Amino acid sequence: MAVASALLILVTTLLTAFISGIFGMAGGLILMAVLTALVSVAMAMVIHGSLQMVANGYRTFLLRDAIVWPVIRLYLIGAAIGVMALGLVSWTPDRRAVYALLGLTALLVWVPRQRLGLDIQKPGQAVLAGTMVQALNTLAGVAGPLLDMFFVHTRMTRQQIVATKALSQTFSHLIKIGFWTWPLIGATGWSAFPPLWLFALAIPLSLTGTWLGGQVLVRMSDRGFRRGMKGLITMIGLLLLLRAAGIF
Repeated sequence: MAVASALLILVTTLLTAFISGIFGMAGGLILMAVLTALVSVAMAMVIHGSLQMVANGYRTFLLRDAIVWPVIRLYLIGAAIGVMALGLVSWTPDRRAVYALLGLTALLVWVPRQRLGLDIQKPGQAVLAGTMVQALNTLAGVAGPLLDMFFVHTRMTRQQIVATKALSQTFSHLIKIGFWTWPLIGATGWSAFPPLWLFALAIPLSLTGTWLGGQVLVRMSDRGFRRGMKGLITMIGLLLLLRAAGIF
């Protein structure tokens, strides 16, 4: 891996972990887009999954008292269904397809979620969320906006939302790593795997960014949290769709 690419990945890791530490999403979209531009799709998925798993895991640890465990248990049942379904699909996305999926995923924030009546605290919908989010996360690398749709009608606080989403995404990224690792090493062997020194440098940066974002989160109102998240995700989604279309 070129030094310039590695440095860009490390800087992006810090910044995106900070963003995700505040909003619980958005950072993953940016990181996945940058990685896809620099390395193969399979390697991007493995690197992204590893870094996001650590960031979400650390965010989970920081907010562990706010986790809503009944939701997590049902979500994992759905995630198992989702990954088993993907095992029956032979299609894997190329770069443009990943950008398109990421862009469309981001724009899900404009779906009239209030009318859908989704609530992840309802048992059946928690399982549905796990199935859909795991499938999208594995194919596009990111599924935060889709997961967020299931939190609209919950009675959770912003801390409970971020903590519960963080733990669910920790598991989702772990599954994604397993799904993409075998195709990555199957072609050229372990030499195709990202260098370990990249993770050794990126993980502390990810943890630092997550902690800094958490400091901002505790000072933000619920209204500011939701408004800022929607605007940022929309801008990212439009840029990714332009990238998928080859405009830049």
